Amino acid sequence: MNELEADYLIVGAGAMGMAFADVLVTETDATVIMVDKHHHPGGHWNDAYPFVRLHQPSAFYGVNSRALGENRIDTDGWNKGLYELATNSEVCAYFGQVMQHQFLPSGRVRYFPLCEHRGKGRFVSLLSGEEHQADVRKVVDATYMDVTVPAVPPPSFEVADDAHCVPLNDLPRTAGHFERHVVVGAGKTGMDACLFLLAHRTPPESISWIMPRDSWLLDRANIQPGEFLDPALEVFQAQMQAIAEATDMDDLFDRVQATGALLRLDPNVRPTMYRCATVTQGELQALRRIDDVVRLGHMQRIERDAIVMEHGTIPTSAATLHVHCAADGLAQRPAVLVFDGDHITLQAVRTCQQVFSAAFIAHIEATVNDDERRNALCTPVPHPDTDVDFLRTTLVNTTNLIQWMQDTALAAWLRRSRLDAFTPPPGEDLPDIDPTPMFQAIPNLQRLLAVIDGA
Repeated sequence: MNELEADYLIVGAGAMGMAFADVLVTETDATVIMVDKHHHPGGHWNDAYPFVRLHQPSAFYGVNSRALGENRIDTDGWNKGLYELATNSEVCAYFGQVMQHQFLPSGRVRYFPLCEHRGKGRFVSLLSGEEHQADVRKVVDATYMDVTVPAVPPPSFEVADDAHCVPLNDLPRTAGHFERHVVVGAGKTGMDACLFLLAHRTPPESISWIMPRDSWLLDRANIQPGEFLDPALEVFQAQMQAIAEATDMDDLFDRVQATGALLRLDPNVRPTMYRCATVTQGELQALRRIDDVVRLGHMQRIERDAIVMEHGTIPTSAATLHVHCAADGLAQRPAVLVFDGDHITLQAVRTCQQVFSAAFIAHIEATVNDDERRNALCTPVPHPDTDVDFLRTTLVNTTNLIQWMQDTALAAWLRRSRLDAFTPPPGEDLPDIDPTPMFQAIPNLQRLLAVIDGA
C-alpha cells in the first residue's frame, strides 16, 4: 500500500470537485489529492450525450481562475442573442486543461484517475488494483450530488427483447433508421432529445413525448451576465415582489410566471415539477411543435406493440425508436452539514448553481475558522423536484443571499468571482436594487410552506 500525505483528499474530479480544488490552490497554500473513477477530469461530462451543451452560459461555468469559452454572444440557433453554451467536448477539454496546465504544475495537486475511494482515505486503482492510503486533514466529498446520465444506469422500466430502446447517447447514430421516435422523460434531457430531432428536420408529427409531469421552466434570458445583468436582476426583483404578495401557492406561480421568471410548455397544463430546467423562448416554441405529448404517468414497460404506463397504454411498433431520457440527472439528496469536523460534503448553496457553490464553500473553508460559522453561511439548497420545492429552494436561497450581501468581505469576493453571475465585476456600478421584496418574501414563503406542510 502506498502511503501519501496532503491537506485535503477530494473524492471526485467532476465540476464541483474541480471548482473546490481551484479555490484552494488559488487562495491557500494547501496540498490536495484528487481521486476519481473516470479516466479524465469532468465527472459526468465524460458520460454525457455527445450533442449536450451547457444549459446556462459558459461565462459562469467551470473554475473561478480560468474562463470557459470566449465570452461570445451566439448569432444563430435557438440560443441566438445570448451568451454561448459550451459543448460536451469543450467542457471535457477545459477541465483537462485546468488539471494539466494549472493544478499539476502547481506541485500541490496529485491526481489519481480511474481510482475508487473506499473510505478513510484509502483508494484503489480500478485498473491495477494498487492501493493507496492518504493521511489528510480533511476529506472532501464531491460526489454527494450523485449526477447520473441515461447512458450509465439501465432504464427504470422494462423493455421487451424485440423493442428498440436506446439511451440518448445513441440517438445521433440511430435516429435516421426509424419511422417514429418516442422520447421518454420530461426533464431537460428529454427536451434536448426533442430539440435534437427537431433541429435535424424530424417531422414533429413523427415524435411522441412521454411526459409524466409537466415542469416549470426557467428562461435562459434571465440567467445572463454582462449587459444582460441589469434586466435579469429586474426580473429577479419582480419575482421577489410577486412572492411577497402571493396569497397561496397557485397565486404565487401565476404571479411569478407573469414576471417572466418562469415558463411552461403548455399554457393549459399547470406544472407539478420544478428541476431548474432552462430554455430559451426559441426552444420553447420549437418544443410546442410536438403535439403528441403523452401524459399518462411514468413508464412501466415497452412491449413489442404497446407502451404501458401508470394510467394507460399507447401503441408502438418495430418501426419506432424509444429514446431513454429518464435518468435522475440530479437526485434530490437530503441536506447534510457541509462542514463536519474533518469531512466536507459539497452541496448547492445557491439554487442549481453547483460549481459556484463548490467554489464558495472552498472560499469559506479558506477564510472562516469555525464550523458553526461556516455552516451558517453554507446552508444547503437541495436540488428541487416538485413545484413545492420551488418555494423551499427560493426560501433558503434568498436567506443565504441576504447573509452574504450583509458581509462586506463576502460581498467583495462575490464581485471578484467569475462563477457568480449575479453581481457585476469590480469597476462596474452596483445595480440599484431595493432589497425590501427579498425581506418581505421570506416570511410569506415560510407562511405558505407552513400551510402546505400542514395540509
